[in-house]
Amino acid sequence: MVMPLSPGIVVLQFAWSPRAFGEIVHVWPPEDLARYRAHLPVDFALLFAYGAFGYLLATRTGLFTPLPPRLRRLAPSVLALAALFDAAENVLHAWLTEMPRFDVPQVYLASTACSGLKWTLLLAFGVLVVWALAVADDQGEVE
Repeated sequence: MVMPLSPGIVVLQFAWSPRAFGEIVHVWPPEDLARYRAHLPVDFALLFAYGAFGYLLATRTGLFTPLPPRLRRLAPSVLALAALFDAAENVLHAWLTEMPRFDVPQVYLASTACSGLKWTLLLAFGVLVVWALAVADDQGEVE
C-alpha cells in the first residue's frame, strides 16, 4: 500500500522538523499522501497484532526462560510499548498530514521521538529473542 512512496515512510518517521516533514510530503503527489493517510487505520491493526504477539510470546511460551529474571519480566512489555509509541506516531502523523501545521515544531519532534522509541523497542525485542535462543542452544534446550 505504501511501498511505492518515495521518499518512504521510514524517512517521514524521522522527519523531526516542520521543514523536513514538509519536504517529504510535498514531494508526494496528492494521491500518494492520500494513500499514506489511508494506510494509518491498517497500521493500527498491525500494531495491535504485534503488541499482542509479543505479550503472548513472552507470557505463554518458555522462550525467554533462559534469560535473567529481570529480562523475563521486561520481555512481555517490550512490543506492547513499541505498539503504544507506534499508535502515538500514527495519531500525530494523521494530524500533521491533514493540513500544513508549521507552527508546532514540538509536535514533529514528538512524532520523531515516538518513531525512534518504537524502532528501538522493536530491535530490542529481536535482540531478546535471539539472545534467549542462543542461551537455550548453549544449554542444549533447542533442538
